[in-house]
Amino acid sequence: MVARSVTVFHHEEQGGSCCPLPFSPPWDPAEDLRCITATFQYLQASGWYWGSISASEAREALLKKPEGTFLMRDSSHPRYMLALSVKTRCGPTSVRIEYSRGSFWLDSISPSMPHLQSFPDVVSLIQNYMGLGHTPRGQPSNDIPPKTHPDPAKHTAKDSGVPLKLTDPLHKPQAFPSLQHLTRLAINRRTGCHSQLPLPKLLLCYLQDYPFHI
Repeated sequence: MVARSVTVFHHEEQGGSCCPLPFSPPWDPAEDLRCITATFQYLQASGWYWGSISASEAREALLKKPEGTFLMRDSSHPRYMLALSVKTRCGPTSVRIEYSRGSFWLDSISPSMPHLQSFPDVVSLIQNYMGLGHTPRGQPSNDIPPKTHPDPAKHTAKDSGVPLKLTDPLHKPQAFPSLQHLTRLAINRRTGCHSQLPLPKLLLCYLQDYPFHI
């Protein structure tokens, strides 16, 4: 599997965010609830969301895994919901997930990259950085392409960051995916047109409940 590269920084347990988002029109808080709820539903179904484990526990889980292995967990920083923990070539590290107004993106303290590409949910974000380029369907926000920001693949180590690639999710032992879910992932890897499949409506709904490859 080809994975995209991005640069992350060791600051999960420290400090604040990068520059504030530019001015934008009024936002309905109900959209925050819808977006955040959808993201956590996807994460619960994924099997690689580890919940409220600490950064040190995530490090221990990833320490002996191959480079590119990752998991999602709750951030220990009060201003953030989630953190991505990943095994890099320099060892396990974590990067916060930013959220604002229906969009998620990787946190960055690089002056040259104040905002990375953003997505309507966290699983779409992770899938993008794995190089799959898949965007979930069946949501109102899917008609709008991901917000474009400087390409993280062009970012270099001159900013003292850690080159990062995402290849394989690390499933939580007690939440290993069911055979049904694994079958759904296999189908999603081969088609994005669920409505054209000769399947009962109940099964089509099950596929659409998690329209991702990972």
